[in-house]
Amino acid sequence: MLDVGRHPNIELMAYSELTGITGEAGNFTASVLKKARYVDADKCTGCGACAEVCPTPVSDLYNEGHADRKAVYSWFAQGIPSTHAIDPDHCRVLQGKRCGICAKKCEADAIDFEQAEQTVELKVGAVIVATGYDIFDPVKMPEYRYATLPNVITAMEFERFLSASGPTEGHIYRPSDRKLKSEKAVLEKKIAKLAKTLGRFEKKHGQNSLDFLVALTTNTLELTDDLAKDAQKWAAKAKEYKAMADRLDILDEKVSAVTTAKKLAFIQCVGSRDMRFYPFCSGYCCMHSIKEAIIAHEHDNDTRSVIFGMDIRAVGKGFEEYKVRGENASRIDYKRSRVAEITRGENDSPVLIYEDTATRKIVKEEYDLVILATACAPVKNTPQIAETLGIDLDRFGFFKTDPVNPLDASREGIFVCGCAHSPMDIPESVAQASSAAARAVQTVMKSQKAS
Repeated sequence: MLDVGRHPNIELMAYSELTGITGEAGNFTASVLKKARYVDADKCTGCGACAEVCPTPVSDLYNEGHADRKAVYSWFAQGIPSTHAIDPDHCRVLQGKRCGICAKKCEADAIDFEQAEQTVELKVGAVIVATGYDIFDPVKMPEYRYATLPNVITAMEFERFLSASGPTEGHIYRPSDRKLKSEKAVLEKKIAKLAKTLGRFEKKHGQNSLDFLVALTTNTLELTDDLAKDAQKWAAKAKEYKAMADRLDILDEKVSAVTTAKKLAFIQCVGSRDMRFYPFCSGYCCMHSIKEAIIAHEHDNDTRSVIFGMDIRAVGKGFEEYKVRGENASRIDYKRSRVAEITRGENDSPVLIYEDTATRKIVKEEYDLVILATACAPVKNTPQIAETLGIDLDRFGFFKTDPVNPLDASREGIFVCGCAHSPMDIPESVAQASSAAARAVQTVMKSQKAS
């Protein structure tokens, strides 16, 4: 990405949207909407000082909702250009409230709350569509209880868990256990705040809150006029403190027993090779799951992974050897089975119900964490992009191409590559991107000769 950003013949227009295209192959006019960042990209150094002081937390979509970012943020650390943006849906200033702390902190004077959107027109000879993909929403498969069981996650979420810059800093902590730690931290803050309130009562009346509560409930308390005024409120706060302290003791015990997930289950073809959703194979899921299981074992050698699938499709060069190496060196088991259902076990551990095709028996087995290998689906706004470009979609929602020239869209001069074309892995996407670039060059050169 850094090489692309520095290339003299490449102009990056990040945080922008194609809104229209007219003309013909070799002579297109593209209208591009440059969205307002509310940060001057030329001034911003990407230091992150603004994000450090921003008081507004927002769920971080890059980390699949397992962490928070701020209302002023960068999408991810290695992004090009290395600049920040302000989320207008959550920024207090842009919502008409008082704040502006980020502007005061920014030494480069890059914050600009008055910045507006701009429409830019570009003369282009060809267009390459490389919009990527979305992952299938596993909520549509209620048997896997993705929405209700905290320790059933997608492969994309697990990818962020394995990252050192992710929400778990590379450790495989279960979402339910992280929730316990978060609840404990919040409770400790509440208890500390409540302790200050109780401290004021104790100082004023010269006795311990718990002793006061016991005396009040056993009718042995001598009520003075001063004490009578505070008794009801003090008792309520003391009872609240005791309930919180009891809950904290329980949480302490649970949190002290927390370890990283050791027994992992990967379920393949979630939404793909399924006539209810996408009948095609998504191509990369088998190798992606094997890679994640190997990395999980590298993080903790006690980790054992089981990959459930109808079959493992390791079709690329060296892929079969990689699969075997995972089995021999990384404690990966491959089970030919379609998991029928996932239920809740003790301590929020998912329980898989499946048929072991080797023994022809129904098995119920508990795991620490379940990872769903979700299908490769077209991006959500594909129909709008197709309408803007004036090109067709296939029956699955990907961009339709010519059977004879498989990169050519239904409009001359527009080409498609990567998962905008169909599900494919990284090597195939890279090869197809090079081919699409060559086709675009041919179109430009053809129009130049004609003129």
